[in-house]
Amino acid sequence: MSLSAGVVIPTVGDRPDQLTRALRSVLDQVYPGRVEVIVVVDGGEVSTVARHVADVIAPSCPAAPYSAGSAVGVACPAGLVRVLPNRRGAGVAGARNTGIAALSTELVAFCDDDDEWLPGKLSAQVLALTAREGAEFVSCAIEVVYGSRRVPRLAGTANVTAGDLARSRMMMVHSSTFVFRRGALWVDESAPAAQNEDWDLALRAAKRRNIVHVDTPLVRVHWGTSHYVARWADRIAGLEWMLARHPELAVDPRGAARIYGQLAFHHAALGHRRAAGRWAWRAFTTRRGEPRAPIALAVAARLIPARVVLNLLHTCGRGI
Repeated sequence: MSLSAGVVIPTVGDRPDQLTRALRSVLDQVYPGRVEVIVVVDGGEVSTVARHVADVIAPSCPAAPYSAGSAVGVACPAGLVRVLPNRRGAGVAGARNTGIAALSTELVAFCDDDDEWLPGKLSAQVLALTAREGAEFVSCAIEVVYGSRRVPRLAGTANVTAGDLARSRMMMVHSSTFVFRRGALWVDESAPAAQNEDWDLALRAAKRRNIVHVDTPLVRVHWGTSHYVARWADRIAGLEWMLARHPELAVDPRGAARIYGQLAFHHAALGHRRAAGRWAWRAFTTRRGEPRAPIALAVAARLIPARVVLNLLHTCGRGI
């Protein structure tokens, strides 16, 4: 008997086309177990999102009702679909916890409203999770989409450790790939502006038990519509929060230099030249081959705009 799975899709409600794509990709999964889907509206109009969700699921549930309070609650062939307001702290972390609290399933899965699951995603991950004794958390490889470019990002392993996540953020261990046992973990809502809450969750999960990883791209991650990409001050606060919360991030030279280089870049993007220089020097002295240090200095010197750097990296399926 397959484990029941609950899927949490947080949304502000401002990108209905992407939400439609995400929701359909979840409902189109062929999975033998019971599935619940909860769309959590964070700050947007719940009734508007509820009507939109009802339209999306109407082909399989033509009489789908909704209300502005708890919104859609419809038993479809694909599973139960509900729309709820965020009842916890504002932001994606609170929205995800709202969804987790509302589920009655054995497993929890996340899908961002601008991403999409590929066919077979849920079944492949649950099979891998249940095949390893004591496993609690499973991720998978991704395909990054930016403009007309599609770049697969693989981990090269079926086993992700806490050390791996300290050495590298491991982009493929992405929130839209997460599937884990309900009750084992919650999202930390103290993350500033919900920055790095997904990295923190994966790192905490890996400290409990190694993460099972299906190294096949089963999630399509769409870049270019993120609410967070250029919120430099929030990204700085998120990295400082991670360093304070997980001191081991400053131990591995490669991982520490990467974070210092990111801090240098974000400060440079804000025009904080001295702070950018200090973090770039720290990155360089921690690991001389850290490429973000000279990039941050070039941005700080106004030789190249931060946005141009990000566009170039995103075209290659990379981030800063």
